[in-house]
Amino acid sequence: MIDNLLELTVFARIAATGSLSAAARDLDLSLAVVSKRLSALEGRLGVRLIQRTTRRLSLTDEGHTFHARCVRILAEVQEAEAALSRSRDEVTGVLRVTATRGFGRRWIAPLAVAFREVHPEVSVHLNLNDALVDIVDEGMDLAIRFGMLSDSSLIARPLAPNFRVLCAAPSYLARKGMPRHPADLAAHDCIVFGPHPGRDWEFQRDGESSAVRVKAAYQTNDGEAAHTFAVAGGGIVQKSIWDIGDDLGAGRLVRILPEFTVPAAPLQAVYANAQHLAPRVRRFVDFCSERLRDAWRWGE
Repeated sequence: MIDNLLELTVFARIAATGSLSAAARDLDLSLAVVSKRLSALEGRLGVRLIQRTTRRLSLTDEGHTFHARCVRILAEVQEAEAALSRSRDEVTGVLRVTATRGFGRRWIAPLAVAFREVHPEVSVHLNLNDALVDIVDEGMDLAIRFGMLSDSSLIARPLAPNFRVLCAAPSYLARKGMPRHPADLAAHDCIVFGPHPGRDWEFQRDGESSAVRVKAAYQTNDGEAAHTFAVAGGGIVQKSIWDIGDDLGAGRLVRILPEFTVPAAPLQAVYANAQHLAPRVRRFVDFCSERLRDAWRWGE
């Protein structure tokens, strides 16, 4: 098909310039290549398009008819290329995003609304799922995730700082007491969540690591349910500061063991291919990064 297009281009240029040598100069091709392409086109069509003599060159009747169509075809190809070039910078189309339920509701959904106020030609499909979604198989443009990237074929871009917090409701702490050391957690009601909830909680302090196996008083696959369990006084939970920062500020939750560091999962945008990223995806990632960093209010 590309060869056919080159043949049409060569023929149109010969007709416009009136000679094979002039067409060759305009197209930056050798005279031999131009002659070969013209012969190939005439051979494929089974008609002579150009009448050649030692003194002049002219289009045959078939050549005139074919030339008119050829010009229209090449014009449409040029317009298609121009339209595609313009579309590379236009923020349009369907933006398919997946995120965890809690973070998606609290942060990504409002950001999507703000993004569409700037780019109204975009429509947003937001898939909220605490399970790890295969963005390629599910046809997603990107995922907003907490966690390290396990698939090396994907691209991850950090969006904003993050750290995890151990916390519980004041009502729970009044009933069960405040833990003073990670080892104390073994005697407490704890809340574990996620697709594969872990009961071994890790801590760091002064460069030293420790772990404690907790009692899972509540277990759920839903991060928002774990959040609700904690606010209702069900027990102690580990959550991202993005999920529970407002509850800490309002006193609905209290931070536990603040002198110990809980391993943090980075907040990232994950997508399949950075080289040909659609403008809507690239702009949305930039938009989220800017807005989330502006919203950060929890120190280092």
